Amino acid sequence: MIGQPLLEVRGLGQRYRLPRQRLFAPAPWIDALQRLSFTLDSGCSLGVVGESGSGKSTLARLVMALERPSAGQVLFEGRDLHALGAAALRQARAGFQMVFQDPAGSLDPRRRVGTSIAEPLDMLAPTGPDERQQRVAEMLRVVGLDPADAERYPHEFSGGQRQRIAIARALITRPKLIVADEPTSALDVSVQAQVLNLMRDLQQQFGLAYLFISHDLAVVDLVCDEVLVLREGRLVEHMQSGRLNDAQHPYTRSLLDAAAF
Repeated sequence: MIGQPLLEVRGLGQRYRLPRQRLFAPAPWIDALQRLSFTLDSGCSLGVVGESGSGKSTLARLVMALERPSAGQVLFEGRDLHALGAAALRQARAGFQMVFQDPAGSLDPRRRVGTSIAEPLDMLAPTGPDERQQRVAEMLRVVGLDPADAERYPHEFSGGQRQRIAIARALITRPKLIVADEPTSALDVSVQAQVLNLMRDLQQQFGLAYLFISHDLAVVDLVCDEVLVLREGRLVEHMQSGRLNDAQHPYTRSLLDAAAF
């Protein structure tokens, strides 16, 4: 289909059952995400902003097909991820990868970083040992590290370097979409800017699309083309980056004030 978006979210909703408040009372439900719809084109970036409990991380898990939605669809290149069988979903996963908030927690401290970087490749798009080694070396170079670093362990790197390693791992399968869940919030302010600049450079180099999740509107405005603002699982505003000061919803205005725009 001409003009088909890379990622399309249609009427996405997710409900969770909460613990019972009393022994014989029915367990209550919470709507973590309610009827969310949007599209993301190849090579573009969409920021998702909101406070804790707004549904941002739930959205990330649903887009990554880590859990099934209560309602709606997630289409990647026109295919409903949650309607795919296990083998087809595994094949599709090579096209979308994730960068997590805490690089230390996302890397196995007992494994050399080269092994961690190659893990998605081994699982989703196996190659021969020579190409595997070449791909690991290439990814280390593009994130600003030395190929020899493949033999080192995560504790030998700084926080910013570990996040670069996590980005290299996400890129190893040559995906079209990166879901970045608060990728700089665990880093020092000076290092945050370096990682954000790296992500923008990689987007240009590889034609990546980003679904960039953050609580910080200033960060999203720097990286993304468009911004979705979520509150209690609902979409309250959809804006173009660079025009955030034109926000109309009071909740968005409060986020802007917190970011000191």
